Amino acid sequence: MDDLQRELGPLEDLEDDSDSSDGNSSKGKKSKLPLVNILHAETSRETGFHKSTRACLERIREALLHHRWQEAAEYMACYPQMLDDTTNGTGQQYKELIWRMSAEILHHHPNSKMEDYNNIYERMKHSGVKHFLMISLEHSFHLLHNGHIEDAKHQLSVAESWRHGKESAAQYQRMKLIHAYRSLLDYMIWCDKKLSYINTTEYPDCGENQDMNNYFRHASVNLKDILKTPGIWDPFILSYVEMLEFYEDHEEALKVLNDYAYDNTFPPNPNGHVYLYQYLKRQNTSERKLVKVLKVLHASVPSHELMLEYSSLLLQSEKKTNTQKAFGVVLEMLDFACWRSNLDVWKLLKAIIQKLQLQDDWRDSVAGKMAPRKDWWPVLHFTSFHASTDSQENPELKEVKASLTKILCPDLMLKYTA
Repeated sequence: MDDLQRELGPLEDLEDDSDSSDGNSSKGKKSKLPLVNILHAETSRETGFHKSTRACLERIREALLHHRWQEAAEYMACYPQMLDDTTNGTGQQYKELIWRMSAEILHHHPNSKMEDYNNIYERMKHSGVKHFLMISLEHSFHLLHNGHIEDAKHQLSVAESWRHGKESAAQYQRMKLIHAYRSLLDYMIWCDKKLSYINTTEYPDCGENQDMNNYFRHASVNLKDILKTPGIWDPFILSYVEMLEFYEDHEEALKVLNDYAYDNTFPPNPNGHVYLYQYLKRQNTSERKLVKVLKVLHASVPSHELMLEYSSLLLQSEKKTNTQKAFGVVLEMLDFACWRSNLDVWKLLKAIIQKLQLQDDWRDSVAGKMAPRKDWWPVLHFTSFHASTDSQENPELKEVKASLTKILCPDLMLKYTA
């Protein structure tokens, strides 16, 4: 909150939840022209009440900027009087401002209590129906952060049953989030009950634990449903797959992960392929299928850490072309500075080159891959500075790299020496 005016204005984000879904009306459309700062501009109709609340807001802002949380809290105790002002709709206009500032102060104040959070969230939720869903979601996050899982679930359960007028598109999207996070809390409770049941039962058969199974059913309904909406749903996917895997419903788990990874209606998300690969690996799937998944991941994130496994799998293959592919995969990893000092990558590159040298045309293969890199690779990896640094920090790395310099850059006089 270093710049309260920029952070919070104009204050209209939560007020677009029109009860009517008629998109033809231009009545509430905002001009894109610069506007006078509504928080500070005096008008001819400004009353003494408005002047005092405006001055109060200035002092709150000043206290927030300088992290004087006690002073901000004292002024904030007075400022919510703006909610009672109906002049020109300013009571509605300032609700988000009060909500955000109050949460920020409570979050940093050394003496804030859970009761304080609950009071402000409940007051703000009921100060205007258009805020209800988002404040309920934030309230549940705060309860969850402090370990109150059941209370957090209760907040979301109440929000799930909330209805106001004709559902707008914004309300629909927020309600989807409410359903999803409520199911995620069911999953968390399921995890606790699973752990408790396994630890306290000599011969656990979780299929007979009705309480735990009920939480699984509650969670799975919305977790499965959310996959019908394109988006990035990583934590929800992982939770759902973990439960399916626990109950040995591998067919459904594989379907969920395949859909998440390959459905083109979803935004591009490399994690989908990572989760699918990790699941297949846990199921001892054939190397051919593992390579297929990693090939897609490589196309989108050539610097991913799983490219080590991808190149290792290719290296294990007897196909000549796979060794060449493995060579290209590792070179692409080393194109990124984050892998420059990684011993495992360089050792794998050396192993690949040793196998590649068994082929008659290995020099052509190396030259073909290194040709577009000859102008910048030596500067990235093989300078005298790198030699000095590697010698001090990782002598084994220097030894491996030094053994490869003449192979990778045979025509260059490099300053990286053994």
